[in-house]
Amino acid sequence: MTISPNPIQHERRGSVAVVTIDYAPVNALSKGAREGLLAAVAEIAGDDTVKAAVIYGGAGRFIAGADLKEMSMPPDEPLLPDVVAAIDALDKPVVAAIDGAALGGGLEIALACDYRIAGPRAQVGLTETRLGLIPGAGGTQRLPRFVGIAHAIAMICEGRILEAADAMSIGIVEQVTDANLLDEAVEIAGRIGKRRVRELAVPAGDREAEDVAAKAALARAKGVPAIAAVMPIIRAARDLPFADGLALERAAFLRLRESSEAKALRHLFLAEREVWKVPGLEGVAPRAIAKVAVIGAGTMGAGIAVALADAGLAVSVLERDETAAAVGRDRVKELYEKQVKSGRISVETMAGRLGRLAVGADWTVLSGQDLVIEAAFEDMAVKVDIFRRLDELCRPGTILASNTSYLDLDQIAAVTKRPEDVVGLHFFSPANIMKLLEIVRGAKTSAVTLATALALAKRIGKIPVVAGNCDGFIGNRIYAVYRRHAEYLIEDGASPEEVDAALEAFGFAMGIFAVSDMSGLDIAYAMRKRRAATRDPGERYVAIADTLVEAGRLGRKTGAGWYAYDEAGRKSVDPVTTETIESARATKGIVPRGFTPEEIQRRLVAVMANEGAKVLAEGIALRSSDIDLAFVNGYGFPRLKGGPMKFADEIGLQTILTEVEAAYAAGGVGSEPAPLLLELARNGGIFATWRRN
Repeated sequence: MTISPNPIQHERRGSVAVVTIDYAPVNALSKGAREGLLAAVAEIAGDDTVKAAVIYGGAGRFIAGADLKEMSMPPDEPLLPDVVAAIDALDKPVVAAIDGAALGGGLEIALACDYRIAGPRAQVGLTETRLGLIPGAGGTQRLPRFVGIAHAIAMICEGRILEAADAMSIGIVEQVTDANLLDEAVEIAGRIGKRRVRELAVPAGDREAEDVAAKAALARAKGVPAIAAVMPIIRAARDLPFADGLALERAAFLRLRESSEAKALRHLFLAEREVWKVPGLEGVAPRAIAKVAVIGAGTMGAGIAVALADAGLAVSVLERDETAAAVGRDRVKELYEKQVKSGRISVETMAGRLGRLAVGADWTVLSGQDLVIEAAFEDMAVKVDIFRRLDELCRPGTILASNTSYLDLDQIAAVTKRPEDVVGLHFFSPANIMKLLEIVRGAKTSAVTLATALALAKRIGKIPVVAGNCDGFIGNRIYAVYRRHAEYLIEDGASPEEVDAALEAFGFAMGIFAVSDMSGLDIAYAMRKRRAATRDPGERYVAIADTLVEAGRLGRKTGAGWYAYDEAGRKSVDPVTTETIESARATKGIVPRGFTPEEIQRRLVAVMANEGAKVLAEGIALRSSDIDLAFVNGYGFPRLKGGPMKFADEIGLQTILTEVEAAYAAGGVGSEPAPLLLELARNGGIFATWRRN
């Protein structure tokens, strides 16, 4: 779609002026749109033949909010509050005709109008807190005048988006119509009088309900400063004159806009839109996918099957025999029963989704599939054997995907007669919940196959990150370096609980050693053994985790790993682990030293960014923001830090380089500073703007 050269269209219907925003694709409030709206309002104000106005976003649209790319630039007039104030100041009634998304600044414009009519597709919400901000053009002061303080706190703090009927039920829109929206809006504008929202009193409400809403919002805030900041400003709508409330709102908005948290969240928001842009796929049509088979009904296979069935696909899950299939059926059903128990879905919904999902051992069903996803044990011999069978059983044109998390996709593809149809689809556990999908492009993966993988990701609601083929791809390659350096810290003097506490203080939900125990120490152990023959002797190797595994300490599933676990699953410091660590230090003659939480955080983030720089320069990742999306959505990197590459840019690449040089001294081969990091640090560059030539 192209952007209209004139984003604001102005026409007359009798004595009613119709102002239409035409700024594809979502009518973002860019500078051009703001200028056009302000000019249209000024023209309406000065034309005595115009008695009323309608603001319309076109069929299926209204205004989806600010242009976030502009938000990272110096403010450029006219500002959105200027536009909203001009609409509010008109002495002629204004109707907002909402046929799509009225979000953020879009809803603030609608709230400044005298009447709001919506089509059934309309959605409204003040979603700024999702980006670490608060409404900045009167939303905190006008919304409470419609819905009361408690509802306004819940809506703004949660960034809640309401459908048209719900918006009408609490008073945000006055009417929802199935008729011609614009015709209805023009008729209403011609007969209503002026009603300034700022002159309305905030409805009397239950102060206890306000406190409950505020407490719930703070509990969900996850450290976002905007949540705590906005609540007293919302209450100011009742307690202060309108102008004073606006002044409080604007000051807080400007302060929060420059916060590192807001910058990180804006970065991720834009990254999620950029991730779909893959060079070479312009104009490439994906294949239709209706039937999917999943090979393996283990934890990962069952989760993948549920994610597919949830999206309306017909799913066949295949196991080696009927006994294994019966276990798989129970596993899939248990996943759905958990959702029913938690209230996420109804019993009827569960029945419908299970009806689309068959678990069995008859591999002849593969002949009718559009896509097959192998989710077997992470072993090359196992996967190669499966792909040979798939190549024989699947019809031409079927896409063959592997859920491998480390293994060479090209080696897997090479055993088929159709390597162009082979792609990696690396889901993250639990696959039906985690948002990340790493799409691995092999040397011979076709553009059509890659486009189809991206279309599947969109259908099942995943965030796709396209990766090149290497050991571990993007995520696990970087994560392996992160884990290795965490183990260096342990051997050099830190304890597992100190490292985990530092990471949790940084914003991770769990520290790396607690995560290892949860996923199982045997997984990384198998990967290390596979790599042992090719490991450079100059790379420092820590054997502590190997010793734990070889003693049967595999983590939570055995009751002991890096930590000890009681019957309820509560972890505690384990003397056996402590003794194992001390013994390893003694064997190498290491005199332990202490590390501050800040030293631990800086070291581990620096080595992640350094390996990310290598991944970028090699073309394994398309852009640094893709790495950030992978780690925020797949590995628990804190959203408020924006991902390892964004955080590195934020604190400065010279600082990162200094820490990487110290990490290289500690870790040896494999930890050396990336040439790209050296280049950017020397020239004052950042990862975000670097592009391959």
